[in-house]
Amino acid sequence: MTRPFHAIHSHGFVRVAACTPAVAVGDPGFNAAQILALAREGDARGVDLMLFPELGLSAYAIDDLLLQDALLSGVEAEIEGLVAASRDLAPVLIVGAPLQHNGALYNCAVVIARGRILGVTPKSFLPNYREFYENRWFAPGAGVTGLTMQLAGQSVPFGTDLVFEASDLSDFSFAAEICEDVWSPAPPSTQAALAGALILCNLSASNIVVGKADDRELLCASQSMRCEAAYLYSAAGPGESTTDLAWDGQATVHELGRRLASTDRFPTAAQMAVADVDVERLRLERTRTPTFNNAAVAAGRPEKAFRRVRFEHQPTFEDIGLLRPLDRFPFVPDDPARLDQDCYEAFNIQVQGLTQRLRATKSKHIVIGISGGLDSTHALLVAAKAFDALGKPRSEILGFTMPGFATSEGTKANAWALMAALGVTGQEIDIKPAALRVLEDIGHPFAKGEPVYDVTFENVQAGLRTDYLFRLANRHGGFVLGTGDLSEIALGWNTYGVGDQMSHYNPNGSLAKTLIQHLIRWVVKTGQLEEAASETLLAILDTEISPELVPADASGAIQSTQAKVGPYELQDFSLYYITRFGLRPSKVAFLAWHAWRDASRGHWPPNFPAGARNAYDLAAIKKWLGVFLYRFFEISQFKRSAMPNGPKVISGGALSPRGDWRAPSDGTARVWLDELEKNVP
Repeated sequence: MTRPFHAIHSHGFVRVAACTPAVAVGDPGFNAAQILALAREGDARGVDLMLFPELGLSAYAIDDLLLQDALLSGVEAEIEGLVAASRDLAPVLIVGAPLQHNGALYNCAVVIARGRILGVTPKSFLPNYREFYENRWFAPGAGVTGLTMQLAGQSVPFGTDLVFEASDLSDFSFAAEICEDVWSPAPPSTQAALAGALILCNLSASNIVVGKADDRELLCASQSMRCEAAYLYSAAGPGESTTDLAWDGQATVHELGRRLASTDRFPTAAQMAVADVDVERLRLERTRTPTFNNAAVAAGRPEKAFRRVRFEHQPTFEDIGLLRPLDRFPFVPDDPARLDQDCYEAFNIQVQGLTQRLRATKSKHIVIGISGGLDSTHALLVAAKAFDALGKPRSEILGFTMPGFATSEGTKANAWALMAALGVTGQEIDIKPAALRVLEDIGHPFAKGEPVYDVTFENVQAGLRTDYLFRLANRHGGFVLGTGDLSEIALGWNTYGVGDQMSHYNPNGSLAKTLIQHLIRWVVKTGQLEEAASETLLAILDTEISPELVPADASGAIQSTQAKVGPYELQDFSLYYITRFGLRPSKVAFLAWHAWRDASRGHWPPNFPAGARNAYDLAAIKKWLGVFLYRFFEISQFKRSAMPNGPKVISGGALSPRGDWRAPSDGTARVWLDELEKNVP
């Protein structure tokens, strides 16, 4: 083991806190004590970076008191005290203070770490409208670059051109801006991000009026998304002067547009919003997004103009847990409203894609194989809705159930019930005689009565089904609708060529197996189709996932896909983080362990059956991740290189060579398997 597996710092995380301490108007001593108390709490909780509000040492709403020398001297004295106290504290502190330089007063962010002032960033844009009068007291920081200032007995970098970076913790880099800066058309944090800062910090006072909290949330979320960064925001809280204004103490942490943590609003005591930011993921996201790097070039490469202030952070690499929202099902939101919206969009993307393909090909019929399983069921639902949208009778959808040597009566009955409920034209073709003839022709032992159920035995059946469908499409002037999903495509769990890997058009190719079951539930819940189909759909949801190509064993146990390729809930987890973000296998295992080790902790998707709420230990996670890596990187790419058309539906959910994923068909999984073995105990 080269890194302690259970430590967040081994996996590219930085623990941050956006803080709202209590404040006393014009009392630097009280305010510094409040900041220090929170800093010590943050130190005890393993926080790496702590952000405090704008002008937190003096208070914000003190008007002309900002021009009193006694107050300003008191602020500097308290900064000196915080610097001294910080020697024994792990977190980097960003505090707000009014500071003088060269005859001007600036509204500043002071960055303090382990007895050192790393730098001072002044506020670029001063609001001077409505209730704001900052030009009365402060000089603007815009254009202040390349300077130094004397503060607390130290000569420190001063300017809006500062990016701070830990020398001993990869990707821990940040920059500061102050309140109004993010409300401007060109926030300074944008330039800092283009210069390399991964965490953007906003010290704010920002009084509250009705509706303003939503505006702040929007700004913070959008800036974190646009800059492919984390965005910390800390607004003034309890104790600020309410002579003319009020304060709600809003503090948030966002990452790539998603809120990771927030404080309660209108607090009566100090608070912290604490979260573990995935800075490694942010760096990887920028690496895979040429637009971000092109923007840096277009801006004249800000990294050349910014000063990079390096410091030793001295991380302990201890196991301090993981503090961030983490979905067990990355393709399935836990929030009911979000899941409803995702299902609505996914289903309609599929329907729209199929509708356009029907118009373009002028096909009268769709030919589809109906097995009674999840994938073909959902594809048939999409087809029915597409025909409705075009005003075409569903009877022109030609559904075929093709029982083989292991087809159960239950799945066949479900297939027939579904076709009948939807009003499509159904037909049954027994493939066993044709399959037996093929097995006889190629000299397979099963044809002589031997119970040999190898890959040839399976693929003869899978291939015949697809062969029939293509010829039926020829005969009826239609096209074959594919049913295979993203999870099967990722694992190569499909038969290449004349098999379920191929079709004329596949609406399911960008849908994870874990999402499809929720889509079917959504179709039922929202009444997309007739009530008569609902009972059958629910029965299909309760059916064991199986290709039904091999007869049950002596105990009656049927062939189980997940026993072979792993639980889809784990494999979809790995699929998301490896293809969407390019994470190392050991980090995927770390995330999966936190998400899946305890079924009683965390959130589950709405209406998820209690009996299906599984947990996995690290050994199981490592085992099935190894299976995923081998199947995905080494043995399955050639199937993905020849995928049929179909719409991209979900982010990170397209493995078509014309979409999100391009890779050599003759690659090896060695580097991923070695990393997994080396770094996961």
